[in-house]
Amino acid sequence: MSSASIGVQADRPAELDLVRRLKDPALLLLPALAFLAFIYLLPLIDLIRISVSGPSWSSYFARVFAIPLYWDSLVRTLQISVTVAGLCLLFGYPTALLIHRSRGIAQVLIATAIVLPYFIAILIRTYAWMVLLGRNGPVNKLLVSIGILSEPVQLLFNRGTVLLGMTAVLLPLMVLTIYSSVARLDQSLTRAALASGAGPLAAFWRVLLPLTLPGMGAGFLLVFVAAIGFFITPTLLGGPGDQMFAMHITQQADSVTSEGFLQALGVVLLTITLAVVAVAGRFLGFEFIWGGRKLTEAVPRATDRHTGDAGRRSLGASVADFIGWPLLRLFGRLPGSCGTWTVRVMGGLVIAILILPIIVVMIISFSSASYLTFPPPGFSLRWYEQFFSDSNWMRAFWTSLVVAAMSAAIAISLGASAALGIVRSDIRGKSAIMLLLVSPIIVPPVVLGLSLYSLFLRFDLVGSVFGLAAAHAIGGLPLVVVILSASLQGVDTRLEQAAAVHGASSLTVFRLVTLPAIMPGLAAATFFAFLHSFDELVLTLFLSSAELKTLPLMLWGDVNYRLNPVLAVVSTLEVLLVVAGLALARPVLATSRKATSQ
Repeated sequence: MSSASIGVQADRPAELDLVRRLKDPALLLLPALAFLAFIYLLPLIDLIRISVSGPSWSSYFARVFAIPLYWDSLVRTLQISVTVAGLCLLFGYPTALLIHRSRGIAQVLIATAIVLPYFIAILIRTYAWMVLLGRNGPVNKLLVSIGILSEPVQLLFNRGTVLLGMTAVLLPLMVLTIYSSVARLDQSLTRAALASGAGPLAAFWRVLLPLTLPGMGAGFLLVFVAAIGFFITPTLLGGPGDQMFAMHITQQADSVTSEGFLQALGVVLLTITLAVVAVAGRFLGFEFIWGGRKLTEAVPRATDRHTGDAGRRSLGASVADFIGWPLLRLFGRLPGSCGTWTVRVMGGLVIAILILPIIVVMIISFSSASYLTFPPPGFSLRWYEQFFSDSNWMRAFWTSLVVAAMSAAIAISLGASAALGIVRSDIRGKSAIMLLLVSPIIVPPVVLGLSLYSLFLRFDLVGSVFGLAAAHAIGGLPLVVVILSASLQGVDTRLEQAAAVHGASSLTVFRLVTLPAIMPGLAAATFFAFLHSFDELVLTLFLSSAELKTLPLMLWGDVNYRLNPVLAVVSTLEVLLVVAGLALARPVLATSRKATSQ
């Protein structure tokens, strides 16, 4: 054998190894990770760099905490966030139980009443409460008609309306998080407790509550983290004494201020958010962020997983014992039907809080009056005609469509690739990679907008359609990854293996087997990425220009300066868009529930 042939044979294993590596599904993660590294992580790192660039690294932070205005606002933000999370837990838990215990068409209707508001823009839901609680709104008219008030009063712009509005906005998140925990339960455990002589309340406290505590904790923390960065609702519904910390960042961004001081405000809010998430991840696992199970790693650690689950169950039982037994002694003699009626009444109240404002706004969109009033004196299409004939509204509408379409295209192309890499590869650290991919949903939008503004200025992307679409795609990407990961987990891999055994290439297997199987999920992910961009306001406030105005930006300006039924028209069109999308997403939502329950 010649030395040349020996050299060729020696090179073949290396070539085959290179080919195998190039076919590794883990490589599909690279585009999404590169995108996030440049347009997400880099701006946040730069934000931190600027915040510590003073005479000393702590100079700007010392100013933040030395000014009573910001310190008081920070304390107020934490107080409001904890209160809102507590209210959502109080009303969300019975509602999740109501969905779980309902059957047939009743369950579908209740679930729809919860899910529908979840996907409607926060700005529109907040506007609905402004209509509902306004001087000419139905609440004032009802109170006057039954004699509680002699004339309409100002119900807006106070702490109560801020708590009500934020709770109504975040309640669906709590309900869906707890429901995903309740749906996994083995119902035979509760039946066994009842058969053993335990009363309904004892079975709840000793069986149901400990098993659902992780879901309750995850829901509480998700709502708390979301509330910390709230900006839209407290701005529109609160008064001067209800300003939250995120509002100061937007106000400072509009004024001439020290660059480092503004970034320090953002870093303070970001640090608190990440600290809460880190502590929560230590006890609950970071999977609570994307609502799934721990992803399969290259080297399974079953012992650690079972040990952690057992520890959480033991902690849940201990908490239930400590809190529950005194209550059992107090309420143990009540009939079991009291619990059932409590769930129905509180669940019904939640549904009313979520749905009634939307219905009122939709009715007002057909009002013949020249101002906001309910009930309308007559019905007319004048406001629809005004919306579609106004060049400013239509220009903003088409701009939103273009930006949302571009953003969805970016999010789908990157997110689909990343989902394939997560589900099909054996790479180590899947949970850490998934945490990075979905982490944009936990970063306060005002912080992300502030960090992107500095980066986009350098590349002349502020006020550009592509820049705005790319920024919106940061939030759309996690939605795509979560939805398509659930869809891919529901695909029978034996079909893919059979196609590969018969000589089909990887691309052919994906095109003929995988793609048709995940098509409902792909359509749903595309819609939700599109809707996320179409509704996005906070990033748009930082990155738009006088020439580039989207529909939410136009709506924001009108809500702040004048209220008229044209805004109700925009809200109604948004609701119809969401209804159409949810109808499209029904198959993938069912698949997602099955995947997370396994």
